[in-house]
Amino acid sequence: MSKKFPVIAITGSSGAGTTTVKKSFQHIFRRELINAHIIEGDSFHRYNRIEMRAKMAEAEKAGLKHLSHFGPDANLLQDLSDLFAGYGKDGTGRSRLYLHDPSEAEPFGLTEGTFTPWQDIPAGTDLLFYEGLHGGYADENTDVAEHVDLLVGVVPIINLEWIQKLHRDQASRGYSKEAVVETILRRMPDYVKYICPQFSKTHVNFQRVPIVDTSNPFVARDIPTPDESMVIIRFTNPKGIDFSYLLSMLDNSWMTRPNSIVIPGGKMGLAMQLIFTPMILKIMDQKKKAF
Repeated sequence: MSKKFPVIAITGSSGAGTTTVKKSFQHIFRRELINAHIIEGDSFHRYNRIEMRAKMAEAEKAGLKHLSHFGPDANLLQDLSDLFAGYGKDGTGRSRLYLHDPSEAEPFGLTEGTFTPWQDIPAGTDLLFYEGLHGGYADENTDVAEHVDLLVGVVPIINLEWIQKLHRDQASRGYSKEAVVETILRRMPDYVKYICPQFSKTHVNFQRVPIVDTSNPFVARDIPTPDESMVIIRFTNPKGIDFSYLLSMLDNSWMTRPNSIVIPGGKMGLAMQLIFTPMILKIMDQKKKAF
């Protein structure tokens, strides 16, 4: 962790809603004039799209049916840990972009499913912001989480997560339902082993719970709306959290445990602004005092 060059990370699986959380942080950065360098977790995949398909086919032939981006073998997790550590030390490092589709690839003259070249992080950034699968990853050899100053988990209940992934991958990526279900099943062992443990390391967790029937996510025609959901916000250390203020600002909210508050799903964006703005301002104040 670093006061001079802080690192903030959002961790959550594909379809969890981490992109929505990233946008909330970007609003804070813009409003408070904070120059954040943003890192996408996909940029630390080990293989491009074609290479990954080939590796998955090789693994399956060898009887290994669970190679996925949820696990360490398909990612450059030591490189990610080194980036966080190096940035925390002197504000430098190297990053790249993963190009998901033709619209992202065209400006670079590259093909979708590939990476841009590694480049130095521009000088003068205020903090590093990561959004992806492994912001809280740790094992006996690699510890990404130890270098993160603020770690946030986004964890909808599993049926909702699957519904969101099914709809996103079919609508925006053109995948069939069968292909998405196959991906979910292939990733499940790594989800349990490598993704779930990260949510025990987070400083704050957001878990969205639908209040409509999602018992069979594979036939759901619509994603439950925010107004059809509640959000459980859990703080690892509630010291300094003004729950009375949050309850007064977030209508129809209540506390279930000394470190947990439940809010209407439609208030999630507002809750993030109320919770994270003072946290980020405190981080920036510590940064100023450290120099």
